[in-house]
Amino acid sequence: MSEEAMNLSAGFNFSEDYFGSGNSSDYSADGDSFLCSLQEVRSFSGLFVPVAYSLICVFGLLGNVLVVVTFAFYKKAKSMTDVYLLNMAIADILFVLTLPFWAVSHATGEWVFSNATCKLMKGVYAVNFNCGMLLLACVSLDRYVAIVQATKSFRLRSRTLAHRRAICLLVWAASGLISVWTFVFNQKYHVQDSAVCEPRYHEGSDPIRWKLLVLGLQLLFGFSIPLLFMTFCYALIVRTLVQAQNSKRHKAIRVIIAVVLVFLACQIPHNMVLLVTAAQLGRMNRSCHGQKLLGYATNITEVLAFLHCCLNPVLYAFIGQKFRSYFLKIVKDLWCVRRRRKSLGFSCSRLHSESFVSRQNSETADNENASSFTM
Repeated sequence: MSEEAMNLSAGFNFSEDYFGSGNSSDYSADGDSFLCSLQEVRSFSGLFVPVAYSLICVFGLLGNVLVVVTFAFYKKAKSMTDVYLLNMAIADILFVLTLPFWAVSHATGEWVFSNATCKLMKGVYAVNFNCGMLLLACVSLDRYVAIVQATKSFRLRSRTLAHRRAICLLVWAASGLISVWTFVFNQKYHVQDSAVCEPRYHEGSDPIRWKLLVLGLQLLFGFSIPLLFMTFCYALIVRTLVQAQNSKRHKAIRVIIAVVLVFLACQIPHNMVLLVTAAQLGRMNRSCHGQKLLGYATNITEVLAFLHCCLNPVLYAFIGQKFRSYFLKIVKDLWCVRRRRKSLGFSCSRLHSESFVSRQNSETADNENASSFTM
């Protein structure tokens, strides 16, 4: 890569600045002779991001593991929404497991792991984030079919559920295809005596064009498509629920509004920063103060976007009455195991048997169109 292209690449890169690579510490600003240092931004990143990522990892694992345990041992997936929720929980678990690596990178100011780990973490990070966003779109589409097209959708939804493995495999494959560039271009290399894990483009390629393409894909599949599906489907769902004579409709509407508002609150700030980043790529007359503000905004808004994976279990699972009851059963069973070790007269098998019978009766009585999302 030429010296000029390298300077353009290092001058401002949302990933490089974000992960504290150290290769954007100095660049010409405002056309003057002084140099602008982003050391303050990296110092803030080294303190704020590791703490935030650690909290997101802990709470994200706790909530999403409970969702997986609930589906594995307590609740049978009876609709595609349930199947999507299970896959979303798995994607969120894999996603948050990459955050400790980036927390260490922020705290140390460089990438201390191997090149293979760099490619793996970047790839897993991208695949599961994109998969989570696409699954949000799938959930909204399935709820639209189940509620708005309820009288016509029984056969369609039955066939869809029968092919759930193929559908989920297609979603995961699409996420992998969207994210394939992360496995190809990301690598560990040294810049200004610091090891970084960032995209490195081939000699003679245009780095600005590649970065714009990556930003475009991230904005398209990580925000625009899920937002489009959610807006269209949930607007029609709310209209249908308002017209329906159902005592639970107001609760369902509140859940839908909460889902949309939380998605927008978490995703809009980060995607606005991505748009500003894309607009400034390649510009040479950027102000030092503006770049510092953009660096702080990148750190804060991306943490906010990642926080969504902690809120998914609350919004899509535990806010429902069924999931809350299953969660209480998990707590009771854990308490039962602990009590069994202390009391010989306490029968855990009877409690588990009663819970299992209760679960079977509950699932038999449930309507096929019912889902943990609205109940």
